[in-house]
Amino acid sequence: MTAPTLSAYPKPVDELVPAARDLAAQLGTIPSRNRIKKELRVGGPKADAILAELTRTPPPAALYQGALARPVVAAASVSEAEPEVTPVPTGPATDPIEPTEPAPADPGPVVDPPPGDDDAPPPVAAQPAPVADPGTNITSRPPRPAVVWPVVLMALGAFVAVWSGWVGLGKLTGFGKVDLLPGIVEPGSWATIDSAITLPIGVEAYAAYALYVWLSGRVPTRARTFAKWSALASLAVGALGQVAYHLLVAYGVTAAPWWITTLVACLPVAVLGMGAALAHLVREAH
Repeated sequence: MTAPTLSAYPKPVDELVPAARDLAAQLGTIPSRNRIKKELRVGGPKADAILAELTRTPPPAALYQGALARPVVAAASVSEAEPEVTPVPTGPATDPIEPTEPAPADPGPVVDPPPGDDDAPPPVAAQPAPVADPGTNITSRPPRPAVVWPVVLMALGAFVAVWSGWVGLGKLTGFGKVDLLPGIVEPGSWATIDSAITLPIGVEAYAAYALYVWLSGRVPTRARTFAKWSALASLAVGALGQVAYHLLVAYGVTAAPWWITTLVACLPVAVLGMGAALAHLVREAH
């Protein structure tokens, strides 16, 4: 069917109803709202008015070419934003001139129900397939860990100062050379060591390990608590040992007082006990 030719003055609804009846006679049923908009090239408000007129006064059954006449209710779910058209009068015409409405976009093929099925749902426009949004391919990078090499430089300086302080304090408190294999290896050979080195190795090494266990968060609660307090105690003892050595040297003392000698002599035994206790607590089940 050829759509009516539109002039510069759009036709009112009363003049478009006959063309809509002809379309209904050709289809054998009342056309849908979208079909009226497409064939008669009208906007949404006029299509609703034409459809209401056809539904209110349907054409005779003879015009349906033998098909059963059935009104079709427009789908209420279709929500279209129709632009407001403001009539612009030009010339002395008494009625406002309605500008030509743009042709609506084609909603796609309309699927009509088969003739004779009165319970069939109203025509539904085929919906285009959704287009998947590929999105943006963003790969998150793991955070970079903090560098630790500056700690090595600080540890070297601290190691020299701590080592010399503990070894010097050990010599002032009676620590000296000891033969590890007397009667087997000749004295003064490779089996002879200075026992003063046991102080920095024991006290400072245990403090560093207990500090690691405390801050790791991967040990049972009892082990973490014990590591915390023993690490703090070891660091405090190490600081007091450095202070005692430098004071003795500054005052020219060649032999430490008895109470300092007593405390320093007990350090290896205390370190052995704390290390064994921490090892057992670390292996304890959570």
